[in-house]
Amino acid sequence: MAKEQRKPATKVSGRGHRAAFEHARDVRPQAITGRERPRDIIEGRFPAYVGRQERIAYEIMRRCVEEDARIFLTLSGAMTPAGLHASCIIPLIERGLIDAITTTGANLYHDAHRVIGHRIREIDPNAGDLQYRLARIIRIYDLGFHEEVLLDTDRLFSAILRRPELQRRMTTTELHYELGRHIAKIEDALGVAEPSLLATAYRYGVPIFVGAVQDGSIFLNVVKLRAMLGEAFKLEIDVCADVFEMGAIQHHCFAIEKRKMAVWILGGGVPKNYTLQGEPLLDQILGVPTHGFDYDVQFCVDPVDNGALSSCPAGEGHTWGKVSAESVAYGSMYVHTDVTAVFPWITYALLSDPALRRKPGRLYDHRKPAIAALQVKVDKNRRKLQATIEYPLPSRDKKLRVGGKKKAKKAAK
Repeated sequence: MAKEQRKPATKVSGRGHRAAFEHARDVRPQAITGRERPRDIIEGRFPAYVGRQERIAYEIMRRCVEEDARIFLTLSGAMTPAGLHASCIIPLIERGLIDAITTTGANLYHDAHRVIGHRIREIDPNAGDLQYRLARIIRIYDLGFHEEVLLDTDRLFSAILRRPELQRRMTTTELHYELGRHIAKIEDALGVAEPSLLATAYRYGVPIFVGAVQDGSIFLNVVKLRAMLGEAFKLEIDVCADVFEMGAIQHHCFAIEKRKMAVWILGGGVPKNYTLQGEPLLDQILGVPTHGFDYDVQFCVDPVDNGALSSCPAGEGHTWGKVSAESVAYGSMYVHTDVTAVFPWITYALLSDPALRRKPGRLYDHRKPAIAALQVKVDKNRRKLQATIEYPLPSRDKKLRVGGKKKAKKAAK
């Protein structure tokens, strides 16, 4: 037998890695004295692990503001009961740092509890849910409120939803703008010192999308009113128009305004994908060229290796056209952490710098021209898009004829 021919071992060189290592940032944080600016702490004392992820996320978020990018915020989880909107999101809106929001209906519903005088309190999550139910206390992990809070809030939204100006077909941004307008009037009348997210978004022209509007108590009251009032209650959510509007606003930002776009993702869920799918809608479905978000920062506790969308990184999103290649390489960070543990600190670091302030973008005011501009693009693409709506759908009859006339005649007998 001939001797086995062995290939010479491939020579592995670590020269490139060694050279790069020599230029990498040195991990030698200085002692904290208590006299530092927030920026000094986050940029100089977070050298590794999740702390480093947090530092990079902060640096990217600063860059978003400094480069005047349009910033889309997504918010999932019970964040308004926890007060994150009051401590972080509303101050960021007031400084002009958030241009559009996608959240859950629950966050908008639970935010209204405090407007009408109810309280959400800290409770023991291990005290026993059967006992809490007997006491008519609703629990969200370690937060609690009386059951009548829900009943009063249902009455509030039912009264607003019956208003004449809401008796029409609309998108979720229109719905929440109208709700915000009425909540703002209530806050003014009652002298509410701590504004709600709905009212603040209305005052600053920030559109609020809710991608699964039927999965929330505001919409449950819409269902009640339709069941009670029938055709006399005419409020209806136009889902197609809502998705088209998200794409239109994003198209307006990068094609009309010529601005970069950033997405700040708090949690995951439907709000994340609803915002990110604007780019596949434009490029793959409507044939309107785009490149995806330029910056992508996410704070989420979910693991990335179970296939879940909530935690998928920017690189995976790039394969769908949701974020740009540049974002994957230079403008993306996934911070593996609880939003409530980290985001208040990042907000503090951002807002402590007086230079990070912008005039509110009032994207809600640009809705109609944005929608019209995208429709013009679609109309121009109509002939090309025609091919995308045709497909040779198989049928039993067609399958029989695949083998030729003889097989078809045999089947006929």
